[in-house]
Amino acid sequence: MSYIDGYVLAVPTANRQAYRDMATLFDPIFMEHGALQVIEAWGDDVPDGVHTGFPMVVQKGEDEPVVFSIIVWPDKATRDAGQSAFMTDERVTGWDHNQAPFDGKRMIFGGFETLFSA
Repeated sequence: MSYIDGYVLAVPTANRQAYRDMATLFDPIFMEHGALQVIEAWGDDVPDGVHTGFPMVVQKGEDEPVVFSIIVWPDKATRDAGQSAFMTDERVTGWDHNQAPFDGKRMIFGGFETLFSA
C-alpha cells in the first residue's frame, strides 16, 4: 500500500503566489525521486474548532489561510529514499530557505501508512 507524507501550515494570503512558485519548483523534484502524486491545497473552508483544529495547530494569523499538502509515495522505502534524495538535491540545497513564504516553525508534518484507500 502507498505511503503518505502530510503537511499543514499557515501561509499569509499575500504570499499565495510565492507559495505556488515554491511548490512549482519543489513538487516535481519529489516526483523525480519517486512520488506518485503531490497535492497542494489552499484552505477555503477550515473551521477554527472548539478544542483543536488546523488553525490552532499551526497558530494561524488573521490573514493566513491553512495550507494542506500531501505527497503520495508507492511505499515507505521509496518515500525514505525519495525524501533523502530531495533533501540533497542541488535545486533544494541551492534554494535560499530564508525566502520561504511561510513560518516553518509552525508547520506540522508526518508520514502515514495507508490503512484503506477507495
